[in-house]
Amino acid sequence: MKAVVVYESFWGNTAAVARAIAAGLGEGTPALPTGAATPEALAGADLIVAGSPVIGFRMPTEKMRDSIRVKPGAPHPPDLSQPSLASWLEGLPPGRGAAAAFDTEVRGPFGSAAPAILKGLEKAGYRGIARPRGFIVSGTYGPLRDGELDKAREWGAELARSLEAG
Repeated sequence: MKAVVVYESFWGNTAAVARAIAAGLGEGTPALPTGAATPEALAGADLIVAGSPVIGFRMPTEKMRDSIRVKPGAPHPPDLSQPSLASWLEGLPPGRGAAAAFDTEVRGPFGSAAPAILKGLEKAGYRGIARPRGFIVSGTYGPLRDGELDKAREWGAELARSLEAG
């Protein structure tokens, strides 16, 4: 089984979750920022798992990315060196593999990005194999809540078992 985890991350939380999911999927599964998730890197993938942080109650838009560039109070500037996940999804070549989506979010009624991510994957022809999943950060910039990386690894393992079971 070839799986690839793709992510957009500003302060490192979503990247950490992506790496944990990849570890749960199995040795050698890459966790790639959007800029590295090229058609060549995805070629032959049986499963694509994609995720982003929740900003403004949803998957970040280009306008939101511009606004966080100068946001006061952040522990360090956000990493905006990679394309947005929204633009990556728009350019995703058609595929026939399985898909799953996740986000990193503050607990509460603060929205979700994962359902929109899964819709984007499905629009490209991938079939969802799991409900969208959220992982909790303790505040706007993190850190991740205790135990979230363990949950992400476990979810990655569940996805692998689900795919292997057909």
